[in-house]
Amino acid sequence: MYYFLNDYSEGALPQVMEALARTNTCATPGYGNDPYCREAVEKLQQRFACPDADVHFLMGGTQANLTFLSAALRPWEAVIAADTAHIATHETGAIEACGHKVLTVPNHGGKLLPEQIRQVWAAHGGGKDEHMVLPRLVYVSNATELGTVYTRAELQAISRVCRELELYLYVDGARLAPALDAAGSRLRPEDLPNLCDAFYLGGTKNGLLFGEALVICRDGLKPGFRHAIKQRGGMLAKGRLLGLQFSTLLDDDLWLAAAAHANGLAARLAAGLEAAGLELLAPQETNQVFVIVPDALAVRLEQDFRFERWQTLDGGRTAIRLVTSWATAPEAVDALLEAVRP
Repeated sequence: MYYFLNDYSEGALPQVMEALARTNTCATPGYGNDPYCREAVEKLQQRFACPDADVHFLMGGTQANLTFLSAALRPWEAVIAADTAHIATHETGAIEACGHKVLTVPNHGGKLLPEQIRQVWAAHGGGKDEHMVLPRLVYVSNATELGTVYTRAELQAISRVCRELELYLYVDGARLAPALDAAGSRLRPEDLPNLCDAFYLGGTKNGLLFGEALVICRDGLKPGFRHAIKQRGGMLAKGRLLGLQFSTLLDDDLWLAAAAHANGLAARLAAGLEAAGLELLAPQETNQVFVIVPDALAVRLEQDFRFERWQTLDGGRTAIRLVTSWATAPEAVDALLEAVRP
């Protein structure tokens, strides 16, 4: 059985496992107050050119989103996001459960457009109608839920609107490494602190056992955040496990090398699927490939491959999602392409 179900099916990069084993019996203080976490913070600050940013390590993406958004927003403030956004579709209403409405707009290839932000702002009274929630934060994910990426120019345009309307800009980076590696993106790590108020670098979906590194760039959002982490159940007693993993991932840009491997195999997979006469649901830009197949082919593929059925289409067709990772073997791609050949 070959797995294309997601990019966290396997354990962790060999370098990460070796580092965990090597330091297994080392005793350190808890709750992130250890040398490994401090080292990882310094490496992140240096790699993203944000020496004054606060960095916090959390277990997963939903926890990072929930903790940051609930800490950043006042009770009457809301979030603007695309209708495909993870916080709107796959987090069990975590943000709404904190009392914050998620204002969604139709996505454009998984993306949010600057003019949509203006439209939502205007529709809610331009911040002056106390009878409506007040939009305060713009949420984007890069890469998006459809595997597409925001280019540097696109994120700059969104950032300008946010600055003009005094909105926070937050980037969900569960798949930030594949997004930065994507051809044509032109977005660099050091751009993020200048364009957004906070973002996180995902580790769970890029070679770690677990973990996300939240980077807070805006000074006003920094105070008391460790209290927010503790209150939301995110303060790991063995915080060293997070710090050590990220410290290892950042060495020699291992995080980008892992993403490049996944992206490269996804590109090869997408090209082979199109050569076999199949249509892609969305452009392949990162490590997620969405392809439209006849229902009968989907059933046949499920005998030897694991993947997600993404969308039921008319005409007896199904869109399936195929995800590559740091651990995907070229042989798995070859096997799938052989299986779809007419």
